[in-house]
Amino acid sequence: MTPSTADSWRSWKGLLALLSLLLCALLWLNGLLGSLERPSVGNALLLRQQELAVLAEPALPPSLRRPLLGSDPRQQLRRELARQAAAQSDPLPPDQLFTWALLEQRADPQFQPPPRLTPLQQRLLCEQQSSDPSGCGSAALARAALLRLLLLTVAPALLMVVGGVLVLRMLWLLARRRLPQLPPLLGPELTLVDVTLLVAGGFVVLGELVAPLVLSPPLQRVLALLAPGRPDLQQAGLVPALYLGLMLAPLTILTLMLRGLGPAPAAGWLQWRWRPWSSSIRRALAQLLMVLPLVALTGWLLDHLWGDPGGSNPLLEMVLRAPSPLAVVLLAATALVLAPLFEEVLFRGVLLPVLARVWGGAWAVLLSAAFFAVAHLSLGEFLPLFVLGLGLGWLRLASGRLSASVIMHALWNGLTFANLLLLAG
Repeated sequence: MTPSTADSWRSWKGLLALLSLLLCALLWLNGLLGSLERPSVGNALLLRQQELAVLAEPALPPSLRRPLLGSDPRQQLRRELARQAAAQSDPLPPDQLFTWALLEQRADPQFQPPPRLTPLQQRLLCEQQSSDPSGCGSAALARAALLRLLLLTVAPALLMVVGGVLVLRMLWLLARRRLPQLPPLLGPELTLVDVTLLVAGGFVVLGELVAPLVLSPPLQRVLALLAPGRPDLQQAGLVPALYLGLMLAPLTILTLMLRGLGPAPAAGWLQWRWRPWSSSIRRALAQLLMVLPLVALTGWLLDHLWGDPGGSNPLLEMVLRAPSPLAVVLLAATALVLAPLFEEVLFRGVLLPVLARVWGGAWAVLLSAAFFAVAHLSLGEFLPLFVLGLGLGWLRLASGRLSASVIMHALWNGLTFANLLLLAG
């Protein structure tokens, strides 16, 4: 089957696609504007990193403390708590208020200790109550905090340096016209009407809107029976369950569409081409390294031009505060397996090839990256996600296989997940 040059927008299927597109636009617009009211996880991440710096301070000789930790980690943490307290209308959480009181060495009765003290709070409280503060804190704990801090700061910096070199190399090859020729871009022979029904109707309307409304109540009852008295596990279990429900409608629609196309090409309509694995992994790693400094630069510019717009993915906060290994595993299954597979099928497996057939590869990469970024419903994260989408789209073009994009997406989510776990301790 060959797609028609002009999509039949006036047919019943075209009218259904237009209606789905209108609903999708309204839902996405509402979600993007609503993201400005969601809190940002950035403040919590910054506080966790500064707490690590205070804990790690005893593990470093004085000559290395300033270049690695700054002039005064305690003062930095104190100022950050004061800044966040002044910037938000709601008071700081009780545990942060207690840490702030310990740093200020205030014995205020309104700052009650939390049920479980953090290692930093234990150390600060010991220093206040002990006649010999040097004996407070564990040397092993300080070394562990230092290792985590180095993994959070120095390791990403080294990766970004390597990525910057790879970007410069690619630009040099591009200027010399020595980049390898792109392989043929193969994909399902669908029309714009088809992909509109798939993305707007199947993914957004049925997946993001209808599926949670239908599935959430019964899933919550089942999880309450499976994990009674464990709201953290219930919430963590709900995430992959709802994501599977979100995937059901669009993947069913895609399967029916592909069945109507006739015999598939040798590597399938989506061109997975997992083997050889070494080639997919190598390409994914190289592209990931090149994207890292570009996303970091975009985030840095956004932070300086806009500040903190809020609207972080709620999954980040859940990982940061997940109290049990099982909850972490459930959240990891969503972030590292389900999301990369589904999102790459949708945006790079179907949408990009269809757009490329109509407007060319460059526009297809740009548009698929824009839809990918908007679909995450966060204005504050739109530009970094757009840059990530450009990297994933270019990898799909350059590799000629969808598997490389899936692996790169999983590696990106894995890096984010590992950072959160390091900060969570």
